[in-house]
Amino acid sequence: MIRHLLAAVEARFGRVVVVVGPDMAELEAAVAPHGVAVQRERLGTAHAALQAMPQLGGHDGDVAVLYGDNPLVSEATLGRLLAARAEADLVLLAMRPADPGRYGRVVTAADGMVERIVEWADADDAERAIGLCNAGVVCAASADMARWLAAVRNDNAKGEYYLTDVVALARAQGRRVRAVEAPEAELRGINSRAELAAAETELQAALRTAAMDAGVTMLAPETVHLAHDTRFAPDVTLEPHIVFGPGVSIEEGAVIRAFSHLEGCVVKRDAIIGPYARLRPGTVVEARAHVGNFVELKATTLGEGAKANHLAYLGDATIGAGANIGAGTITCNYDGVNKHRTEIGEGAFIGSDTALVAPVKIGVRALIGAGSVITANVPDDALAIARGRQAVYAGRGFKGKEKSRPDDRSADPPREASLRGDHGAGRESPDRPAVPEEQA
Repeated sequence: MIRHLLAAVEARFGRVVVVVGPDMAELEAAVAPHGVAVQRERLGTAHAALQAMPQLGGHDGDVAVLYGDNPLVSEATLGRLLAARAEADLVLLAMRPADPGRYGRVVTAADGMVERIVEWADADDAERAIGLCNAGVVCAASADMARWLAAVRNDNAKGEYYLTDVVALARAQGRRVRAVEAPEAELRGINSRAELAAAETELQAALRTAAMDAGVTMLAPETVHLAHDTRFAPDVTLEPHIVFGPGVSIEEGAVIRAFSHLEGCVVKRDAIIGPYARLRPGTVVEARAHVGNFVELKATTLGEGAKANHLAYLGDATIGAGANIGAGTITCNYDGVNKHRTEIGEGAFIGSDTALVAPVKIGVRALIGAGSVITANVPDDALAIARGRQAVYAGRGFKGKEKSRPDDRSADPPREASLRGDHGAGRESPDRPAVPEEQA
């Protein structure tokens, strides 16, 4: 949530200080490189904001205070907040939620200027009937904000120092206070898992609309889950039930088919992904490449026009242009301690059910026979087969088992199948000699 909010804030403000509680090292790391102020006693929102003011010493511009549990405030809304400062000494964000609930109410004067904000716990029935609610965000000149924060008192129902009291302090000095209204979807607070899910729903709807406005085709938009930083070029097509994790970029003309999961990857123009594909961080799928059903790529570059169409795991690999990866192929990239890379040359053909034990290099236009376990480098234009030789025993099928007796099992000698070295690697061929045993 804090990174969502910071993305909007960073676009409008030059310096950011994040107020955290004690012993929040993980949160401090998440907001880096911004400054951090620690509120060691939980004495209220005004007290929290006051902790940040020493780090703003010497700043004579505007200061805004925002809340980490309001992550969907947009850059555009913050722009309107800052623009309103030309007409008022203190500006705040407000909304009209469908259910005002326990929000603080914004009390306005006849001229529309804000008189005060009343917390729900301190409001009477008439004040609780007001529909305009405080969203918590305030903005003022730095010197004014510091002075008002220091003057806030805690004589209220909760015994806390409320940030909202700066409104009454400003009005007591005859200063102008104005409310800028924004949609509830942007300003909703998140204080429970249910509210988090509701905010996620709002965010997803906005992200999908923005993507479609930019030229993305979604066949079932409500089933596509996007990350805040998902990037699409025009004319991308998304089938139903796709999940995008952080760090995904999709180029023009790409098609992402149903039930695929992508994170931390780049899919280049006219590539086809899925259905049921998984692209993990560090993956690049080059132009016109195909990643098919039940194929997983991790830290792998799949070259231009290359294909991995069925049931494969390709991890820590570089695959050349036009290579064809057969069904059931895996790169054995982990030895229990370290990860190792596999390199597959342009135009190589990897037969089905092949295990490539990294580190290993497969040459340009090399051919790997189906069912092989490859542990050594394969040169350009070479055929490699690494599997046990097939043996055929005549009459030993199910019918033979029914009639056989214990004393005649050695009656028929085995007949060995030949191996073929063309693109149909591994199939029987009566017109070619068998591959020598040391190559088999």
